[in-house]
Amino acid sequence: MAVQRNKKSAVDLTVISGNTVRKTKSYNDIDLNNWRAYDHVETGTLWMFPSRAKGNGHKFNYHGNYIPQIAEQLYSRYTKPDDVVLDLFLGSGTSAIEAINMGRRCIGVELKPELASQVEEVIKNHGGKNLVEVISADSTSLEAKQGIENALYSFGKEKAQFLVLHPPYADIIKFSDKAEDLSNCETTEEFLEMFKGVAKNGYDCLESGRYAALIIGDKYSKGELIPLGFLCMQKMNELGFKTKSVIVKNIEGNEIGKGRTGNLWRYRALAGGFNIFKHEYIMIFQKK
Repeated sequence: MAVQRNKKSAVDLTVISGNTVRKTKSYNDIDLNNWRAYDHVETGTLWMFPSRAKGNGHKFNYHGNYIPQIAEQLYSRYTKPDDVVLDLFLGSGTSAIEAINMGRRCIGVELKPELASQVEEVIKNHGGKNLVEVISADSTSLEAKQGIENALYSFGKEKAQFLVLHPPYADIIKFSDKAEDLSNCETTEEFLEMFKGVAKNGYDCLESGRYAALIIGDKYSKGELIPLGFLCMQKMNELGFKTKSVIVKNIEGNEIGKGRTGNLWRYRALAGGFNIFKHEYIMIFQKK
């Protein structure tokens, strides 16, 4: 088997045997000579999932985690087996669990020590003891960055190959009483500066030319729409990330039936002149 690199188009041409050639990008293992076989990989900017995938290690026992189908799509498109995914808002571990399922590795940073310990136990029970490193720290801190660098070293890597950022949507859900928690920011400006600090650590620890995903939604405050997604996108661009795509994903499949609560929000929308959020964003970036 021989591998040739076409620098101009950033495509690997792998001669498997005889005249069989496998054509892939440098950052995934999708065979472009057989591209029709990948109809399960989303390439559009509207993602509709009717419900949250369950099983295979995933549970819906933590409010605010993103659905596993997002990780599956992102890893298929932007990573190869054995690549290291870096998640700076690990939460209940969706990124880590799906990394194990798909033969990737993961470094996750989680602010809450008790949640970090729970994720470590989940990972251990899911057979990922040597595939995932969980760091309990403030993702904006030097401590977190040093922990990431140590974990990368243990994986035999200098940098991560993919970055996941799924921050709190400002103060919509309070995740802890910690001052370092972005959900406790008193202003949007404070939230954006703290987010930029997290993203800066991610930028520094990501391999050049590789991709990052920001999963985020907007919020309302005092009768006004606050476009958190695009404000965070601006912070990513300021750090040197190039925006590649903005994907809109439905959030109705994320939620447990709202019943009477849903009717209350419909009344509030009609009375207040606003619309109810039924989407979130998945923004794709590339490190220049």
